[in-house]
Amino acid sequence: MNTTTPKSTADETTTRAWVDIDLGALLRNGQALAKHADVPLLPMVKADGYGLGALPVMKTLDAVEPYGWGVATVQEGRELRAAGSTKPVIVFTPMLPSELRHVRDARLVPTLASAATIAAWAQTGGGPWHLAIDTGVSRAGVRWDCIGTVLDAVRDAPPEGAFTHFHSAELDNGSMEIQERRFRDAIAALPARPTLLHADNSAAAVRRSPSPWNLVRPGVFLYGVGSGAGAAIQPEPVAHLRARIVEIRSLNAGDSVGYDATWIAARPSRVATLALGYADGYRRSLGNNADALIHGHRVPVIGTVMMDMTMLDVTDVPCAIGDSATLFGSDGGAMLTLEAVAGRGGLSPYELLTGLRQRIARIPK
Repeated sequence: MNTTTPKSTADETTTRAWVDIDLGALLRNGQALAKHADVPLLPMVKADGYGLGALPVMKTLDAVEPYGWGVATVQEGRELRAAGSTKPVIVFTPMLPSELRHVRDARLVPTLASAATIAAWAQTGGGPWHLAIDTGVSRAGVRWDCIGTVLDAVRDAPPEGAFTHFHSAELDNGSMEIQERRFRDAIAALPARPTLLHADNSAAAVRRSPSPWNLVRPGVFLYGVGSGAGAAIQPEPVAHLRARIVEIRSLNAGDSVGYDATWIAARPSRVATLALGYADGYRRSLGNNADALIHGHRVPVIGTVMMDMTMLDVTDVPCAIGDSATLFGSDGGAMLTLEAVAGRGGLSPYELLTGLRQRIARIPK
């Protein structure tokens, strides 16, 4: 066995692994969706902008003049306020009564779904809030057929908005139409129609134009993940995960690679080690299943993905220590989409993108 010598010193911020974030593509995705939907966007910037940085995402998407921002936690909303955002920030995770004063102090908009929490919000001094209506996801919100349980509370403290969430908008199975009918019925039962109604997530928004609602709530589309064949528009890739080659080894036929020896060389081979592993969010299930790109050429990921290292079979591709490999995203004219890479590992693209750890540098450009 032997190793080669590094040909150059990598920039300090990109020594190991990093994510190139194409903010221009992010903006173009937002512009395309706003034009398609023909209503204002309410971009979801929860989970630190799907792992890409909520603040640069917010500053970029501000150019599409969104209605506001969607988050999952009070702390996420506080961070947007601290960064200077004055637009409405809606917290979509259900609130405990004890959290409501923090929501008010941070000038956030809660989503509420029970008479008790609506009354508790009013007792804090109230303010804008949105009624969450469950039409089939069964995770949060008042059931569409139990809307009577909140009518008195809604009459006393009318919501600014109301919304539901589709569970299968990317599928052409009729479920979206059923949920939408339930949502309309629930809205009709309210004492007054809220000013803002929203239901369309990314998958729903790209299926039709214009949106029948006042706002659309795009998430993963903005960050470069499409919704399949039923989508009228497709996004540009935004995130590109890369890692440095830190070692190259020559193997004989019969030599093994990785824990449990799950890959055996069938011929004399060259194996490159990347400084990236499952502790960075590149999932263990991608071992022996995924590809990477080196100088625009596909190479297989071999052996078990380790905590801090991943191996590639580079027998047929010239490369050297210090070169970068792309685990998803583009390299020259080649592309590994988030959807395709996630699918190879039995993952959701949401899971792969938001699971990238903070020890990987984010490099907006």
